[in-house]
Formats: sequence, C-alpha cells, structure tokens
Amino acid sequence: MTGWVGRRAVEIAEAVRSGKVTPRQVVAEHLARIKDVDARVGAFRKVLAERALGEADALAERADLAVLPLAGVPVAIKDNLPVAGEATRHGSAATSASPAAADHETVRRLRAAGAVIVGLTNVPELCVFGTTDSVFGVTRSPWDLSRTAGGSSGGSAAAVAAAMVPIALGNDGMGSIRIPSADCGVLGLKPGTGLVPADFGVDGWFGMAENGPIATCAADARLMLSVLAGLPAVRGPAAGPDGGGGPGAAGHWGLADGEADTESGPLRIALSTRCPTPGIAVDPAYAFAVRDTGRVLAAAGHRVLPAEAPYPAWLGAASVARWLAGTAADARHLDPARLNPRTRRHAAVGRAVAGAGLVRPGQRTRWLSRLERFFAEHDVLVTPALARTPPPAETWHARSWTANMLSNIRYAPFSHPWNLAGWPALVLPGGEHPISYQEFPLSVQLVAPPGGEQRLLALAAEIERRRPWERTAPDPAR
Repeated sequence: MTGWVGRRAVEIAEAVRSGKVTPRQVVAEHLARIKDVDARVGAFRKVLAERALGEADALAERADLAVLPLAGVPVAIKDNLPVAGEATRHGSAATSASPAAADHETVRRLRAAGAVIVGLTNVPELCVFGTTDSVFGVTRSPWDLSRTAGGSSGGSAAAVAAAMVPIALGNDGMGSIRIPSADCGVLGLKPGTGLVPADFGVDGWFGMAENGPIATCAADARLMLSVLAGLPAVRGPAAGPDGGGGPGAAGHWGLADGEADTESGPLRIALSTRCPTPGIAVDPAYAFAVRDTGRVLAAAGHRVLPAEAPYPAWLGAASVARWLAGTAADARHLDPARLNPRTRRHAAVGRAVAGAGLVRPGQRTRWLSRLERFFAEHDVLVTPALARTPPPAETWHARSWTANMLSNIRYAPFSHPWNLAGWPALVLPGGEHPISYQEFPLSVQLVAPPGGEQRLLALAAEIERRRPWERTAPDPAR
C-alpha cells in the first residue's frame, strides 16, 4: 500500500483541508485499491468510480473545504441505506432496482462533512444473517479468505479491513456491525438508541437496529460518530505515530482522544466470559482476549474484576423473536418466490411469532431492570466479541434455514443482548488467535450504559495505545 491508502481518516481529512493532497488523488488511489483486491474479498456490490471522482472534484471547489471534518475521506455505504441515484438492493433479487430518490440522513451527513461515497457494500439478503453472501456474491474476511466477513455489515467491515476505505457505514440489529468487525479485525460501534438517525426497514426490528461507524482505530470511529450524530467535530492535529491523535482530531464532545473517563476516579471494569445462550462453549482464545484486555485496563489504573453478566434464561428468545418478526415485516411486500430459501423460511417463522404475540415490550423492561442493578456497581462490561472463529466463506444463502440459525447462534451469541437493551456496545481487536487459526485476529466487546459511547471510545483509544493492533489485514491481493 502506498500514498493515502491505509492512512487514517483523520490524517486524510487534515491533508485535504491543508491542501497537501486533493480529494481526487485520495479517491483515485482508493478506487485503484478496490480494483486490485476486491475481486478476492467481495466487499462491494457496486463501486461508484466515475461518480466518486466527479464528487471529489466538486468537493475541491467547496468554499468550506478547509473546515470539513471528513474532507476528501472515501467512505463505503452498506447496501440497505438509500444513496440518491442508486438502487438499494438489501442483498436480494426481490428488491427494486429503481434508484433511490434521496440519501438516507446518515449518508447526507457524511456528504455534508466532506466524505466521498465510493461504493455500496454487500450484505446478506435483507441483512438477516451473520454471514455476508447472496445473489451478489460471497464476502470474505481479508485476514483469511477462507472465512466469512460476517454479517450483515460484512462488506463494510471487509472494505475497511482491506484498506479499500478508511471508514464505512454499517448498521446493527443483532450484532451486524460488531460481528463483521470482529470477523475482519477492525473496530465497530453500535451506538445507543437515539444518538444516530436509524430509520431503515419497517421499524428497525422493533427498535433494536442502529447505524454506526466501522473503522481501523478509535480516532476515526470517534470522528465518524460525531458526524453521524450531528455533534460538533472539532478539527485538530492528525493522528500521530502512536495512533492517539491530538485533542479533537477525531471529533470531540467531552473528551480528547485517548483521555480516560476518570472524573470520579478509575473506571470499574467487569470482565465476563459467560455466554448469553446456555450450552454454547466459548473458545478459550476468546476468553483469553477478555482477560488480557482486563490486564491492559488494570495497568492503566482502572479497577478490573471478574463479574458475570446478568443474562436471564429467556433473553435469547426475546431477541430472536424480534429478529424473526422484524424480518417478516421487512419482507411483507416482497415476492416470496424471489427470496432465497433461508430468508423465506425466516420470514415465515417470523409471521408465526408475531401472530402468537411473542414480541413483548415487558421483556425489554425486565432486561433493563437487571442491567441497572448490575451497572450500579460497574461502569463498563468486557465480553468476548465471538464464541468461536467465523464460519467458512460459503454460499450460506443456498443452505437450509436451520443450518444458518445454528451457525449464527453458535459463533456470535454475545451481541444481541445490547440490541434488546438499546445500549452502546463496541468491538475492537483483542490480539491474535493461536497459530492453528492462521493468526486470525481476536476481538472483545465493551459495553456501557446509555450515553456511554464516548467512554467506550476513550477506553478503545487507551487499549490501542497500550496494546496496538494491525489496523488492516495482510494484503489479500498477494
């Protein structure tokens, strides 16, 4: 990788603002990178090459270029969010090929901040499953092309991990930002309810789904989140060689990059490797990643103790009911004959679940009550991001619904509790997997109460400084 490919978004934006590089040069280099590597990774459904170059040229003429927080930064958009003039296919042959009339609000905010949209990323059909494969192809983890990039924001995470873009937009209804971020060794944040505009699908799976950033470092995630949330993004120095960046380099609404949330002393960090779904074993390497993250945070002065998360036995069923019924609502006006079998079955079961009244508001209330008691004694919870390494990169959409459900539940059970709660949760790299898994990156999940996005990002920056990670995968073109 040369030039501006592989650089942080904060560095690119600062260079464009200062006139060191033009938006066209940055975008052209990333388009060349996409051309070089995406045939093997499968991150993009559609690359908007000519349009992106035209938008880069137009950006260079903007009178406010010198103050744009994302000036010239190439961004990929998950293909379930409308981009004006482009079809939004949701990974499905059953959806309309007609172009969207307007940008989704999150896309509009990215453009307004100076980002250049370079393409639409692959998703599983209707964004339902934890592997990204559909009639538009199979998306692979750049770290190990034999393994899935995860779902449903698999294309976005793979594009970031392979340095095709520095940041990408994803969304998360049952872990769809965090699972692919873990599969691809990058950082992904699901914000809490209400911080970033959602407004996709019928009702975002009963309010469980949120839009959020996927990035290679905490500084870039903070910058992108500030733009998505419509919060002030105070410009500052580009990230330094340690990855920390100066105050405001990545947007700021209370803390400088890398500054811990220690107004009342060290944070109380709980470590839990307990699986939310009874009977699912957690790979010892992922449990080790949690303990090692605890070691890093303890060395930083935080109070770190084991404390099992208070998952009730019914929690999984409550989340799955919303997942099923939400899919049924999203598929209601689509031709069933054009859906693949796993999605068609998922929607059919969802209709039965909805008809039986199994989506109950009281479940969320009961879960929040448990969480409030637990977090009265803890500020942040650390869990594994996954229970085991990702499944093979295959045409899972051609396999049975049962096979897909078993695979999803067994490998990625740690995400859904925080969708049901509506709380912020962040996944970041947690070291390398044993050599028998080709050094596939490990990941951990950090969770905080409502309003804790900045706390999570500050901790992520602290971990990044003390336990640096490889921000992008080895070149998949080799």
